[in-house]
Amino acid sequence: MRQRLKRILRFLWINTLAAMVVPFLVWAMSPHIILASLLLTFAFSCLHAQIIGGLATYTLPKIWRLLSRLHPVLDWLLYIVSCVAIALAGGMMAGVVILILHLIPVAVYWSEFGIIMKFCVVGMLQIGIVMKIYESVRSRLDQTTLELRSKELDRERALKLVTEARLASLTSRVHPHFLFNTLNSISSLIQEDPQRADRLVERMAALLRFSLDSAQSGLVPLADEIKITTDYLEIEKARFGERLRYHLDVPDDLLQIKVPPLSVQTLVENSVKYAIAPVRAGGEIHLAARRSGASILLEVGDTGPGFDISKIPAGHGVENLQSRLVVVFGEKSKLTCTSHDGRCAVVISIPQTKGKEKD
Repeated sequence: MRQRLKRILRFLWINTLAAMVVPFLVWAMSPHIILASLLLTFAFSCLHAQIIGGLATYTLPKIWRLLSRLHPVLDWLLYIVSCVAIALAGGMMAGVVILILHLIPVAVYWSEFGIIMKFCVVGMLQIGIVMKIYESVRSRLDQTTLELRSKELDRERALKLVTEARLASLTSRVHPHFLFNTLNSISSLIQEDPQRADRLVERMAALLRFSLDSAQSGLVPLADEIKITTDYLEIEKARFGERLRYHLDVPDDLLQIKVPPLSVQTLVENSVKYAIAPVRAGGEIHLAARRSGASILLEVGDTGPGFDISKIPAGHGVENLQSRLVVVFGEKSKLTCTSHDGRCAVVISIPQTKGKEKD
């Protein structure tokens, strides 16, 4: 109720201010005019302003929405025509009220009719144009504010997804089975191959450090992602031995492109879990990168059965990766999976232009 009352009072106040323009102009042209005439002029002007202002307040927002879809030139042209029509209609309605109430003689009114209509049209055009410019600026400001909020939400979502990926990666690293298997592998190598045991410790430390640091990295060079993925594969190779075979095919000129952290590693870990571990004979993992038109393709292939991306449960590492790709690169990125001839290939497609890093 209070809001409605405030809107009504604001409406009356604005129209009353607009009505003061006419008596001010009359006084400016005739400084010696008597006060009674000025007050009468103001009363008539106020009546016209309230009626025309009421019509404008009711119709202009609808006209703005209808004309916003048109070309700007046509939009303005039709808007000005609408303002003139509102001014003429409102002026005539005010004239009817004046004649019905016998505020002035009919002959006097008709003698001044042309001047009254001109004042109505000119006043309405001035106020209408100012209102349209104001609404246009406010609309752009609102749109910019909305875009900034949307970008901030995207940033927060990306940070959340990166954090979730980091936690998922870190959890898998410190999972008892992985940790114990890695420690057993290191222990068994201490006597027979101490240098390799040292390298495994270094790889384990690098993997844990990268998992922790990835929360602060929106995007990382592909070279860093390949290195940490290789560290992971070497740790798992110490466990699986010849059952795990892998090879890389990544051109040097692609090593500096930016990718989400733990993206390739997530797919490789998925391959180890479903293509290597369950099979007695083990299998192969192939990691490749190449250009394709305006995109960079990162492919992780294996000898596993493959999977349907659309059926991945929420919270799964691959589902998290898919969400992060959308946040960072939008519709220009995608994640696909194909299976044929006993091989599975998961491909990340990202634009060649560098994605925007998130601090």
